[in-house]
Amino acid sequence: MSALRVLQSSMATVLVDKLLQAAIKQGASDIHIVVGQPPVFRLHGRMRKLETKVLEADDTVQLMKSIAPERCQRELQESGSSDFGFAFGSLARFRVSIFKQRGCISMVLRQIPNDKLTPEQLGLPESVIKMCLRPRGLVLVTGPTGSGKSTTLASIVNFINEGHDHHIITIEDPIEFYHEHKKSTINQREVGVDVPSFSEAIRRALRQDPDVILVGEMRDLETISAAISAAETGHIVFGTLHTNSAMGTVNRLIDAFPGNLQDQIRTQLSTSLLGVVAQTLIPKIGGGRVAAYEILVVTSGIANLIRENKTFRIGSAIQTGAKFGMQLMDDALFQHWKGGRATVEDILSKAHRPDDLAKRIVDARRGLDEEEPKEEFDHNS
Repeated sequence: MSALRVLQSSMATVLVDKLLQAAIKQGASDIHIVVGQPPVFRLHGRMRKLETKVLEADDTVQLMKSIAPERCQRELQESGSSDFGFAFGSLARFRVSIFKQRGCISMVLRQIPNDKLTPEQLGLPESVIKMCLRPRGLVLVTGPTGSGKSTTLASIVNFINEGHDHHIITIEDPIEFYHEHKKSTINQREVGVDVPSFSEAIRRALRQDPDVILVGEMRDLETISAAISAAETGHIVFGTLHTNSAMGTVNRLIDAFPGNLQDQIRTQLSTSLLGVVAQTLIPKIGGGRVAAYEILVVTSGIANLIRENKTFRIGSAIQTGAKFGMQLMDDALFQHWKGGRATVEDILSKAHRPDDLAKRIVDARRGLDEEEPKEEFDHNS
């Protein structure tokens, strides 16, 4: 390596270190590195350009090389993108996606805080915690990218780890939150490093005496099928999907299978699915963000709806299931507005039925919201 290359490389390392320190200090959730503009931070959901130099093609290459493992640099050359996680000292971990665009290198670094929040701090309802302590079944945490799914799952795993003597296996791509052994024993397997695929890891896990299996992403038929089987055979399985609502999640699982298998999957899901937590993050008045949750708890009534292919009725079943700890996303959003935690604009941008919610807010402002007592179950969310 020439002296100039060594110098460039060490300068890139210094620059990355400064960027990461600034991101941690300011509470940025993501850092975007792309040719043609300065680095960009995502702060409280909004993108903000730093007032530094515009990045050129060489800059992004050097920045990438200063943090990417050799195997990821090879994968980038071969397939045009790669993902990995790395620790920045003891301050934080970052999940990194490197990729090519218009012939240049771009990167997005997602900050993963070292501190795991408790379910109470996240505003998770009691019904979710009860669900997670069941001995067997499938619990799904869903939502779009960047909605806090990983944070919620890390919180649940940590909660189990602190209070129960279980064997927990996590299967992730890449590993995000690192967990220490507390009351439980934890094995964390990284897809592409420790095991070739999610589905293979789940099948192997069944021979590893697990109590809890966390599946980082249920992205294909094989993985979904393996996760449902694991939940049926006496393990609690946590998984994630990129769906926005509880009803959408159940439909997405069933639709992943070919038509001739869908009846069988409906039956399996009706007995193995414990519940769905669909979540989104909204900017909080005064800074930071706050999570809103849609909660589906699978009761015998909802199990029947799944089995009989009447998932279109799940929404109204959630609405009438408050006593089981269920809540619709729009009700959770309404409570955030009512509690002064979020603006009308931010609430409506995440609503499933924005017109209905807008009308409800108008009625509430007029003091006409007669249904309010019936729906007031704000789980300090």
